[in-house]
Amino acid sequence: MSCKNFLILSTIVLLCYACSVSRYIPEDERLYTGATLEIESDSTLTDKSKDVIKTNLNSVLNPEPNSKILGMYLGLYFYYQNQKEHPGFINKWLNKNFGEEPIYQSDVKPIEVESLLLNRLDNRGFFYSSASSEFIEEEKKASAAYHVDVAQPYKMENYAVDSLPQPIGANIKAHLNKTVIKKGMRFDLPLMQLERKRIDQSLKLRGYYNFNERFLLFEADTNQYKNKRFDLYLKMKPETPKQAIVPYEISRINIYPHYNIETDSVNIPSETYNDKNYKQDELFFKLKYLDPFVTIQKGQLYNAETSKNTARRLSQIGTYKFVNIQYKEIDSALTDSLGRLEANIYLSPLNKRALQVELQGVTKSNNFTGPAISVSSINRNLFKGGESFKLSAKFGYEAQFTRGSEGADKLSSTQLGLTGELTFPRIIFPIKVGPHFFKYNIPKSKTSLSLDYLNRKEYFSLISATALFGYTWDANKLVTYEVNPITVSYTKPWNITDAFQQILDDNPYMQDSFEQEFISGLTFSFTYNGLLETRKTDQIYFNTKLDIAGNSLSLISKNNADGSPSEIFGLEYAQYAKADIDIYYHHKFNDDHILASRIFGGYGIAYGNSTLLPNVKQYFSGGPYSVRAFRIRSLGPGTFDGSTVSDTYFDQTGNIRLEANIEYRFPIYSFLKGAAFVDAGNIWNSIENPALPGGKFTSSFMQELGMGVGLGARVDFQGFVIRLDLATPFHNPALPKGERYTFDTQESVLNFAIGYPF
Repeated sequence: MSCKNFLILSTIVLLCYACSVSRYIPEDERLYTGATLEIESDSTLTDKSKDVIKTNLNSVLNPEPNSKILGMYLGLYFYYQNQKEHPGFINKWLNKNFGEEPIYQSDVKPIEVESLLLNRLDNRGFFYSSASSEFIEEEKKASAAYHVDVAQPYKMENYAVDSLPQPIGANIKAHLNKTVIKKGMRFDLPLMQLERKRIDQSLKLRGYYNFNERFLLFEADTNQYKNKRFDLYLKMKPETPKQAIVPYEISRINIYPHYNIETDSVNIPSETYNDKNYKQDELFFKLKYLDPFVTIQKGQLYNAETSKNTARRLSQIGTYKFVNIQYKEIDSALTDSLGRLEANIYLSPLNKRALQVELQGVTKSNNFTGPAISVSSINRNLFKGGESFKLSAKFGYEAQFTRGSEGADKLSSTQLGLTGELTFPRIIFPIKVGPHFFKYNIPKSKTSLSLDYLNRKEYFSLISATALFGYTWDANKLVTYEVNPITVSYTKPWNITDAFQQILDDNPYMQDSFEQEFISGLTFSFTYNGLLETRKTDQIYFNTKLDIAGNSLSLISKNNADGSPSEIFGLEYAQYAKADIDIYYHHKFNDDHILASRIFGGYGIAYGNSTLLPNVKQYFSGGPYSVRAFRIRSLGPGTFDGSTVSDTYFDQTGNIRLEANIEYRFPIYSFLKGAAFVDAGNIWNSIENPALPGGKFTSSFMQELGMGVGLGARVDFQGFVIRLDLATPFHNPALPKGERYTFDTQESVLNFAIGYPF
């Protein structure tokens, strides 16, 4: 018997055994297979209302029966196998990860379930309903059948606030117009609990520091009606303490900019600024820069939202590890109408300096492989205003292990980079913008300067410098803006060899993209990150970027009489516009099983002083964050086959990019996760490039998508993800028409990456 046939036979035998677990069930037991629920009511309930009631009642039909997969009790089978005297390692592992203890008829308590059903109906106004149950028994199996007669519900006639103590009574009555309780609604306990919570949250915004929703009580009066109606009254419990019914005012604010739990905070020197007492042994944080982050003000009523807002703003400065806001009641100042609070804000800083080292392994489609190391030094609170300075140095070496022509010299590449980034937690702008303008968070001003050197042996050297100044801020929890009004980069190729010059001469499009050395423009980014709403079943992430360069320079540069590109300071500059849209959609079946999808579209157009996008601004496709069945930069443009030009320097780029991905994520074991995915995408050029035949975008672009399918394994350590994705192409646009659909596992690509792809 062949190995393949043996595996098939073994699988069939296992499935047959898993299908039948009845021989393991004890003689005096039956396997519980679940419950059914039948609802009867009068004609006043609509079918939709019955469905809602049934959905709610089904949640109390406990216990849940053993799960089935394709009609088989696999989890139960693994459990029974583990009960053997010598179960073996495999059975132990299967039972630990997938096994389920059996649920028998004796585990079901019908009387308790009936009580829960009636309790749910009472909570929703269906008083005096009735419930019954019975077991339906078969050989070795049993199910439960529940029957509920739903009575006509009680409906509300009037809703009023009973006599409440002042001043809290006036505050509650003033906001009754926002109540969720309306005339004619049926008695609904969960809705009343929601109303109590709404009132509590409203009062917490108006100074009622000690109030709690448990102090509120609802009473229903049916004595005035004979047709199942009631009046609802909101009351305060008699034992409610005095401190809960008066608002509190902030009378003192103490802030500790450099707090250490081991320090005696009583003897720390204090300095008053904007009615706040700042306590620090020596100047750690300049008060004029720290004060705008504190939205709690002396003399204002306690507000839970203001307190939360202050904590968030202080945390996002980047200087502090912990932000702790504590309130202390001043008992001697308590009156019948007002209490007073002292706010203490303790700020524990991060280490002033930090060092980060990152090792990388790089593999590219042009057979370049090698290591890279990045070292970053971070200096926090540099000028005592929350500033952060990050200096990063990078070294990388890549070697080409194989070449297309036998005997050809292998190429190598060396990269050096140095980047300095200075961030200010405030707006640096000629016109003063008050911090009150930004309610959620104060924008950060970022400036950076980088210098990079690339030496591609046998071809060229490249030196580039980039300067940037811009702003980033969170408009709310989900929305982030980033505007960089100044982005300047200069790229200078030198030491160009005759071999590479010949490549440029043969490919004028590539030569044009290398010639424009100077780029000056602005970038804008908008991000909506709905993935932060972890409790939602459906989550959306949306990001759009706009990159415009050269327009302002075109106003001051001189046009050359011969029609050649204009220059500024003797440098030819680029002029283009580029826009991207990136959308993620996640559907969560539960916390572990997620269907994630993504759509990306990008288009760049050169105009005015340029005929092509600069090389560094063009799109590429393929790789661990793109179409994973194709190596990075190896897909496209269009139907171009990059393997036919492996002996020359080609960068497969374009000015149009479309991609779509879908991925099902599931748990395997503990921190090990799995995924099954399908990717599709490609890049194109809007203008035909003779050196890249087949790369022009046409109406048949759908037939030119590179497509792949694969499986992935991810090691997820609480958000730090190491990812391996093995993908195989099943549609390769570089192949001739009629031969593009293929599935050759020898062409599979193993991707290694950090983080989820989308």
